[in-house]
Amino acid sequence: MLSNQEVAEEILGKFGDQVFDFEEPYGLLTLSTTREEIISLLEFLNTHKNYQITFLTDITGIHYPDNAGKEFMVVYHLHSFIHNFRVRIKVSLSQLDIHIPTATGLYASANWMERETYDFFGIIFDGHPNLKRILNIEEMDYFPMRKEYPLEDATREDKIDALFGR
Repeated sequence: MLSNQEVAEEILGKFGDQVFDFEEPYGLLTLSTTREEIISLLEFLNTHKNYQITFLTDITGIHYPDNAGKEFMVVYHLHSFIHNFRVRIKVSLSQLDIHIPTATGLYASANWMERETYDFFGIIFDGHPNLKRILNIEEMDYFPMRKEYPLEDATREDKIDALFGR
């Protein structure tokens, strides 16, 4: 059985200061890396003869508009069916350079996950074979999951604040 400690130590030994921010929220090994190392790290976990972390569960994005220089994050969830072991890998990106390499060369399933992340957050996956909108219409000129709009319409007059505890 794999332990978070064992996997974390091996990753740290291989990638050194290119991996950081190790955590274990709810027992899930979580770490961060750079866009330059993400494909190498995914490949290492995918091809490791003992770990066999071969299943890409999910790729998604997060928008932190107030986090200067790290406004976007791409999050990868991976799973080893053999060991029932999971790992989360995070990569922070600046909104001025919102590019990250595609993982479609390692995981065929990354194709649609990356398209969805692009569609909703505008994160560009360099080298993706067909990076275009997958759920929203092509004519959309914005990315709906970005926190760029107020949560409420301040011009509405049909809402009574007292009914909302304000």
